Amino acid sequence: MKKYLLLFLFIGTIAQSCKKNDDTPVIEEEQEEVVEEEEVIEEEVDIQVQDFMWQTLNAYYFWQGNVPVLADDRFSTQVEYETYLKNNPDPENFLLDELLFSEDRFTFYSDDYKELTNFLSGISKSNGLEFGLSRIGSSDDVFGFVEYVIKDSDASTKDIKRGDYFIGVNGVDLNVNNYIDLLFGENDTYTLNMATIENNTISPNGKEVTLTKQENLVEDPILVNKVLNIGDKTIGYLMYNSFTPGSGEALNNVFADFKGQNVTDLVLDLRYNSGGRGSTAQILASLIYGTNTSDLIFRTRYNDKLQAWFEPGELDNNFVATTGTANGNSNAALNTLNLTSVYILATGASASASELVMVGLEPYMNVVHIGTTTVGKNQGSITFVDDPENGNFYDPEREDQINPQNQWALQPIVSRVENSAGFSDYADGLIPDIELEEDITNLGTLGDQNEPMLARAIQEITGVGAKRSFDVLMPVNLVSSSKLYDERNTALILNGLKIGSKNLLKEIK
Repeated sequence: MKKYLLLFLFIGTIAQSCKKNDDTPVIEEEQEEVVEEEEVIEEEVDIQVQDFMWQTLNAYYFWQGNVPVLADDRFSTQVEYETYLKNNPDPENFLLDELLFSEDRFTFYSDDYKELTNFLSGISKSNGLEFGLSRIGSSDDVFGFVEYVIKDSDASTKDIKRGDYFIGVNGVDLNVNNYIDLLFGENDTYTLNMATIENNTISPNGKEVTLTKQENLVEDPILVNKVLNIGDKTIGYLMYNSFTPGSGEALNNVFADFKGQNVTDLVLDLRYNSGGRGSTAQILASLIYGTNTSDLIFRTRYNDKLQAWFEPGELDNNFVATTGTANGNSNAALNTLNLTSVYILATGASASASELVMVGLEPYMNVVHIGTTTVGKNQGSITFVDDPENGNFYDPEREDQINPQNQWALQPIVSRVENSAGFSDYADGLIPDIELEEDITNLGTLGDQNEPMLARAIQEITGVGAKRSFDVLMPVNLVSSSKLYDERNTALILNGLKIGSKNLLKEIK
């Protein structure tokens, strides 16, 4: 099966050797045979991709100092360096086996930068069904449960919804060994074999739903936003599923509505949000807490030699007062709620930018985490392409400057992030203040005040309904999901590094 990001690109020249002509006469002299030497031409290997990878990681990789082959003094001559690259003709194996640090869980890459940058912008090939995969008891069998359906997708036109279950694909039962091939393989169309749960037992029900992936599906990351009036509380509810670039304007509009309805409390639902742009996280945090641009949300820390190029404060990311102008935003003033508390629903599917908002707000306000332990992504990455004159940073306005012979993109971990209190130790995930797992048998309707996780947040806000039971009859035994199977979804995307007009790729050598 062809997995995303584990793509092999062979760039090379087939070796040829000169073969002696069979008609060449043999000259005999005193019974001795003189053998004509064969002329050997050395095999040529195109090393442009490998050179791009090594140069980029040598300059920016967070663990550059932990990988001996990336050391500045690893090669004494250019010839030695090029020989090393030629001895590693497979770019993918070169990256995985030679360049990446053993503790790196989140660096990813692609042999097609356009596909990667589209994906990171929320544009992908998808049928629009977002689901989790849970193990059946202690066996290797798994089943799927629908989390939500993307608007205007193929799945949105089919008879399938949140809370439905499936146990097989194309008549084959799902298990831990085959779900990737069956659900995330190269087949654009597949048929789900639906199921029913009764008495905590799942069994097929004979229903089938056929789904087809479509190119360039754009997901609106704001799935649900509404205002709930409960007692003397006006509660805003926002389910936000991806920190996509350019969604700052839409978030600002939602908060304008919240502000206009005098929202007193906010429930931010990030249970399925696996990350995205750090700059969008800044906007969301500012909409919640306030627009004091002198207050720090998060700080980035780079490898030792890169860190030395920055002055104190240059790597600080503060609260913002506007949406900014990047990614089509209009630099509109933020409709901040200026809250002192926020209730965040987060689970084992919440990562990177979601965690960053929680950690970044913690020093300034009461952040109540309801759910389960999060993924633990305290690292940031940047998109790099083969554009040396721009330090290899990807810039959509410089696509004509990218090496046409090398279309690879790298998304390496370049930093660790910390909040204003210096806290960054959450690689094992953020532990909830109020633990509550999703109940597969009672997923509820998103945005409905009786949906269990939202209901628990409402109870915390109002203090009403303290006797309500939140017992979970069938908790999620998560194996993977439609987002988590692909590590690109857990990215915390940082802006490119610039020090004035300097080209860091050249300057920090």
